[in-house]
Amino acid sequence: MKRKLALIVLLCFSTLLLLTGCGTGSQDSGEVDDSWTKIKEQGYFTVGLDDAFPPMGFREEGTNEIVGFDIDLAKEAAKRMGVEVKFQPVVWDTVIETLNIGDIDVIWNGCTITEDRLKQINFTEPYIADHQIIVVQKGSKITSKKDLAGKTIGLQAGSSAKKAVEKDAETFQSLGKILEFSSNDEALLDLSTGRLDAVVVDEVVGLYYISKKPDTYTVLTEDFGEEEFGVGVRKSDQAFLDELNKTLDAMKADGTASQISIKWFGEDIIKK
Repeated sequence: MKRKLALIVLLCFSTLLLLTGCGTGSQDSGEVDDSWTKIKEQGYFTVGLDDAFPPMGFREEGTNEIVGFDIDLAKEAAKRMGVEVKFQPVVWDTVIETLNIGDIDVIWNGCTITEDRLKQINFTEPYIADHQIIVVQKGSKITSKKDLAGKTIGLQAGSSAKKAVEKDAETFQSLGKILEFSSNDEALLDLSTGRLDAVVVDEVVGLYYISKKPDTYTVLTEDFGEEEFGVGVRKSDQAFLDELNKTLDAMKADGTASQISIKWFGEDIIKK
């Protein structure tokens, strides 16, 4: 009798442990991702950006309004999603931390998809294929990567430019010095005054500057490889990410994204 009672107690205890374990597992796996619901409820999402990054996002002379390719793209996406969009200038070097602590909802500013960044955040499907180009002064004797040996180059801190240069081990090891700047504006200004020998920058940005000052800058035929731009989102916000992807896909399909591209770049550079 005592054995039966002990067996019953043991079975009951085991069942209780099993149910408790199942309950905990169910709660963990059943967590609801309400990221898109929260965005809809608050009525807007906040874009973090470098506001000195033309033509992706920058301050328009005279009005000081933030304008640019990514600005138009984000506004159109928000309109289709039925919410507003706000733009928050951030320090680019710490933009991922700013996203992950919740101060912004997305990074939408020519943000290159890299392995390092994918460990910290998620991205939409890429919407632009880009290159890290080498910009030099017009008339410079530098015509190839080999000519950069012993030279001083500049790039934006926190950008993917440095990683791109480092991947090219031969060129990287031959460089004299790499200087990092808070913005591409500052780096290109130093290039124009001769304080730098070259600047490594996103193609879309470099070509924009050259179009404004064709007598000041030129681009080498060699570059540091192709990259892709995506919209950065917190890893916890999969529902919001899915909605963004769906909206961007629709904008690509109906030609709206291409029209915005032609407005800012004079050609369609949207990655289909």
